[in-house]
Amino acid sequence: MTINPNPHRAGDAAKSGVGRAPPIAAGVGVVPFNRPYMVGTELEYIRQAHANLQLAGDGSFTARCSQWLERTIGCQKALLTHSCTAALEMAAILAGIGPGDEVIMPSFTFVSTANAFVLRGGVPVFVDVRPDTLNLDERQVEAAITGRTRAIVVVHYAGIACEMDTIMDIASRHGILVIEDAAQALLSTYRNRPSGSIGSLATLSFHETKNIMSGEGGALLINDPSLVERAQVIREKGTNRTQFMAGNVARYTWMDIGSSYLPGEMTAAFLWGQIEAAGLINERRVAIWEAYHRALEGLEAQGRLRRPVIPPECTANAHLYFVLLSPKVDRAGFIASLARQGIGAASHYVPLHSSPGGRKYGRFVGSMLFTDALSERLVRLPLWIGLGAEQQRVIAAVTSALA
Repeated sequence: MTINPNPHRAGDAAKSGVGRAPPIAAGVGVVPFNRPYMVGTELEYIRQAHANLQLAGDGSFTARCSQWLERTIGCQKALLTHSCTAALEMAAILAGIGPGDEVIMPSFTFVSTANAFVLRGGVPVFVDVRPDTLNLDERQVEAAITGRTRAIVVVHYAGIACEMDTIMDIASRHGILVIEDAAQALLSTYRNRPSGSIGSLATLSFHETKNIMSGEGGALLINDPSLVERAQVIREKGTNRTQFMAGNVARYTWMDIGSSYLPGEMTAAFLWGQIEAAGLINERRVAIWEAYHRALEGLEAQGRLRRPVIPPECTANAHLYFVLLSPKVDRAGFIASLARQGIGAASHYVPLHSSPGGRKYGRFVGSMLFTDALSERLVRLPLWIGLGAEQQRVIAAVTSALA
């Protein structure tokens, strides 16, 4: 069981379908579920971006961030986007998804994983998750493949990578594209390969809840060189503006479908400050994650909860710390008990296959036993840099709530 304390020394929401913490009791010192971390250089880099008189996308800070991602992950090309949702929408276009095409994915994920393909007319085909990692169960994938299957989307939940060798083998035998939704997985690895470096395409999130963040933001990672040029066109409103800016064409014009997927340069400047401190950020998050893991071992031995499982072939990035409560524990009551003690814990996704949108636009194959059961037991604990002594309050509150 390994988390990645220092993968790279350089210099990773309140939304539909995501469990939220209940109101915390007034008059109690609050330990919020998340507190965005500033490294201290972000505002200076924003000032520099303003002084450079280039505030639209693809300036010097965007270039620095993209190049760091390419070096660190080893992808052919990294394109910053204004969100991970935008990167997923680009991936759906690049995958050639059209009406009736099927895309296999887990149901236990954020809505954007499915919505990006539904927008192209695709059909999400949900399969169950593994009971240990809550990742897509690779043993269920092949049974979900039909003549309409065009892609498999894996989600590296909590920064713990899926069983990629098996999934890539299945995809290769059936001629199917693999897309990694690595929104939570920047700087985690699978068999010493960075998450996001294995599928043909991958996506990242820099939302304020992520390890490395810019408020809102994302990136599309391209590992298949044949997709790079079209990805640049799609990202630039369907034009060949990237080639024009490189001096390769005299004028730029409409070439393909696309949209405005670029982030502004001030967002990239903020992100660069975070990226420079990526190693330190990960080290500090890992220390908090490991403190939870040690402290809750006794409650797991008593059968009151289950701690996260990291397979030996993976290193995780300490993106979040979750527990799976015993089926005998009332989760709503448990979270409310923490809230009364000033602790902002939260559940997580409503499974997509059982949501109104999932029933309307998708279908599922096989049993969804673990997706249904584990999603009702999962609780995320506060994890942010600076938690410090407050972490002991969280641990004490968890212990007392389960007493």
